[in-house]
Amino acid sequence: MELLSDLLSITLSTVKDVIPIALIIFGFQIFVIRRPIKNLRRVLTGFVYVIVGLALFLLGLEKALFPIGRLMAEQLTNPEFIREWSMGGPNDVLRWQDYYWVYIFAFAIGASTTIAEPSLIAVAIKANEVSGGTIGIWGLRIAVALGVAVGISLGTWRIVTGYPIHWFIIAGYVVVVLQTIKAPKMIVPLAYDSGGVTTSTVTVPLVAALGLGLAETVPGRSALIDGFGLIAFASLFPMITVMGYAQLTGWLAEREKRKRQAEVLSQS
Repeated sequence: MELLSDLLSITLSTVKDVIPIALIIFGFQIFVIRRPIKNLRRVLTGFVYVIVGLALFLLGLEKALFPIGRLMAEQLTNPEFIREWSMGGPNDVLRWQDYYWVYIFAFAIGASTTIAEPSLIAVAIKANEVSGGTIGIWGLRIAVALGVAVGISLGTWRIVTGYPIHWFIIAGYVVVVLQTIKAPKMIVPLAYDSGGVTTSTVTVPLVAALGLGLAETVPGRSALIDGFGLIAFASLFPMITVMGYAQLTGWLAEREKRKRQAEVLSQS
């Protein structure tokens, strides 16, 4: 009964979130564009599918993924667990190297949640369609997932060491600006969008729980000042990796082209 009650509550909340979107779309179609809606029955059926799918998805996150994520964050950042796997003795002062399981978990959870992120899947599919297959769906998803994984791992290391966050963000955006100048123009807007779609339904709660749990257990850290900020890393580094992926593939293609030209010249 509790599960059905939660499902009903989430469904009603989802309906409230979807209704404004439907009103805007139908309102513009009827009063501004002034054209009949084609395949109205199919459109309404699609809205029903969206509501049901979102409700089940959010229920699954709330009942399974979020609790597991919070539990894992609490356990991995527990000083007793860290001392058990520490490279020093049980009574030694913990060093940043002793938190290596946290870094590994941050990398793994960052990559896996990004791969499963619905918004990223939608962007990757559309990018593949618009580019005529030039931009691969899995290539983009893996590039973004790698960026998020590296960013969150670096962010957890920053929390442990206590270095100011602004130096990391400034340095990261300097790299982004330099890449923007050199990267293929086609990929730059997509790379910027890829940084935004990662911070969505699946990634944010787990990453926030990890950051807050780590800041609360590391001596001398503030949950408010140090616990937040991981989402910024998760948004920044995908831009770097996506443009880097495009630059790498472009360089490999140019290299292959020169190699073939050299072979033709040698044969002639």
